[in-house]
Amino acid sequence: MFTLLSYNLEDKLRRQISLNNSQLNGRRETAPINTRPGANLFAEAAQSGIFSLEDSLQVIRKRMWIIALVAAVLVGAALGLSLVQTPTYESSIRMLVGQERGTSETPREDVMGLQQLTQTMAEAVKSRSVAKAVIQQQDLQVTPEDFLENLRVGQIPRTQFIEVFYKDSSPERAQQVTTAIGDVFTEQVSQTSPSASAITVTVWEPAERPDEPVSPRPVRNAILALVIGLVLGTGLAFLLEYLDDSWRSPEEAEQITGVPTFGLIPQIEVLTGEKKGRG
Repeated sequence: MFTLLSYNLEDKLRRQISLNNSQLNGRRETAPINTRPGANLFAEAAQSGIFSLEDSLQVIRKRMWIIALVAAVLVGAALGLSLVQTPTYESSIRMLVGQERGTSETPREDVMGLQQLTQTMAEAVKSRSVAKAVIQQQDLQVTPEDFLENLRVGQIPRTQFIEVFYKDSSPERAQQVTTAIGDVFTEQVSQTSPSASAITVTVWEPAERPDEPVSPRPVRNAILALVIGLVLGTGLAFLLEYLDDSWRSPEEAEQITGVPTFGLIPQIEVLTGEKKGRG
């Protein structure tokens, strides 16, 4: 009798196990199973193209500290570099290119020709001969190459005006050098055009002492670093979310494994401070 009872219990257990396996197999066939353990649903959604705005906001809220940290580091670095750099000042003059004539009327063709000539004059200001003359006049301890790197010249479009900009660490020296460029260049032009219809260059707006440096600009650099930091931080947050293979909910674990969730073990936090106080 004992042998018969054991056989019946064993037979029932086998039937129950077979029934459970068939049910699990049915669930596996109907449910989409990812064979990779710990697969990330975020990665699967990104690959399939099914990704909503709510998912994006959830990722941003979850990893907001990363975005804030990256932005804060870049802003701090930008402000630190701005404070370390030496301030640079820039002064400017505006020169007018003209032509001496016996009559007061100037044909339209000559005006167009002077505008084209102004482009050539702008290039002549950036020549080594002008740089050497200004360096000698102002007794500057720089080479012509370094001088030309701090010099910026351009024609105002569709006019006969040339703008000259010079940068220096001293605002007074920037003004003095810019003034010397205008004087040297006008003298060189007058020496090369002595005829009756000579080309003239006149300093229309003299150089002024700059009050504020053109670089560095801490506020601008900080704003630019903040924008770049937010973009990089957001990209890093999505990358970490994509690489994260942990399961964040029972539904996600059930969807990945295909096995139903039978129970949950809650996480209980014990406040040690209150417990000691009560004791």
